[in-house]
Amino acid sequence: MSPADFHTSLKIDFSRGITRSSLSLRMLASFGMMLALLGCQVTRSEGLEAERPKLRELVNIDDRILEYAKEAASRAPYAPPGDTARERLAQGVRHLLNGDIGEAERRLAGVGFQVTRLTDTVSGRRYDEVAARKPGDEARWGRLYVSADATLRWSVQVPHPVADSGTESLGVRLLEEVPGGALVVAGAHRTAGRGDAADGAHRTDSAFHAIITETQKKGIPGVQLHGFAKDSDRPFDAILSTGATRTAPMEAAALADRMQGDGLRVCRGWSKRCPLEGTTNAQGKSAKRNGATFLHVELAPGARGGGNDADEAAMALSGLLATWSDAGR
Repeated sequence: MSPADFHTSLKIDFSRGITRSSLSLRMLASFGMMLALLGCQVTRSEGLEAERPKLRELVNIDDRILEYAKEAASRAPYAPPGDTARERLAQGVRHLLNGDIGEAERRLAGVGFQVTRLTDTVSGRRYDEVAARKPGDEARWGRLYVSADATLRWSVQVPHPVADSGTESLGVRLLEEVPGGALVVAGAHRTAGRGDAADGAHRTDSAFHAIITETQKKGIPGVQLHGFAKDSDRPFDAILSTGATRTAPMEAAALADRMQGDGLRVCRGWSKRCPLEGTTNAQGKSAKRNGATFLHVELAPGARGGGNDADEAAMALSGLLATWSDAGR
């Protein structure tokens, strides 16, 4: 081998050494980056896990809510929450709606309430339930169900479960059909308290009112469901109004048009005199103060529960909520 060949061989061997070292360094660097990314993913996952409620259950959401609502039929004695309890409950709901579940759980625990993440066995959708931890006076204050899979865009309110039969099942149907919603259900029969103490639609000292007010402060529009008996003075299938506000948003008029197009006889409270307009409704008044849309929906027996027009009414309301859901995206 000549000196030139020897020099060349050394050069080639040296170059290969550099190449292998570089590759090794690159591989180590890539491996380190992978570990770092995996570490970040674990941290993020743990962070998300920490923001989920501690309690979780797999349930049939329809049965869960309806079984609770039907307890109002017992007419068990009702007493509203005191000022302090009502404020803590409102604070807990406020933190929940803002995504601070840990603080929500702490505030709610102080008044005997808890947050439970429910997964529906039928649809797989998830909901956060705000409810009393055990039977008793607090259990009759009411419940809140909020979609955990989509940003909150609307609320449906049921102030008179059992008394306005079928409104509770309609409320559940709407919660399940349209994403991004909240359902607020009163926990007592409207006649269960002294005087009108248990009439959530006309009292401001209830958990029902406190919860809805928190959604209104965030500008969340709401529909409140009621039922009425049809007679000669109320020859309608649906009576729609905007509560304390005398004007109606475009979507309210669209709801009336759709119901009428499906064969329902509709009275529009914003354009003519109607019975049961809800002008004294407590949540309607607070919606006006907070600048939130509020629709008061009165339905005849045939337009709720198992009535002949129930599907048409439900589909029209689903369309309204879908409009609100899409508008918020």
